Amino acid sequence: MFIKKGMTVRVINGNHKGMEGKILRVFPKKERVIIEGINFIKKAIRPSQENPTGGMVEKEATLHISNIMAIHGNVATRIGYKFMEDGTKVRISRKTNEEVDS
Repeated sequence: MFIKKGMTVRVINGNHKGMEGKILRVFPKKERVIIEGINFIKKAIRPSQENPTGGMVEKEATLHISNIMAIHGNVATRIGYKFMEDGTKVRISRKTNEEVDS
């Protein structure tokens, strides 16, 4: 996966197109991510000791990774890999060919 936790991404498709946020969790096997402040759902919560009345809670739901792009230099870009002369592998922006921070 080219996307990592903590990266800033832009939604490129769907109901939240154009919105940007930081990745909170990544699910590589399902190819889905949770982005901070995007794609809220309402979920019913049973009464418990912490919340004796129960009720409805809003929380972020997952988005498929095909619907997001990484942000580098305020521009949405694809992420690629490049091998350096010493044999290390670094992540690069496909638009600018600059190294991307994690």
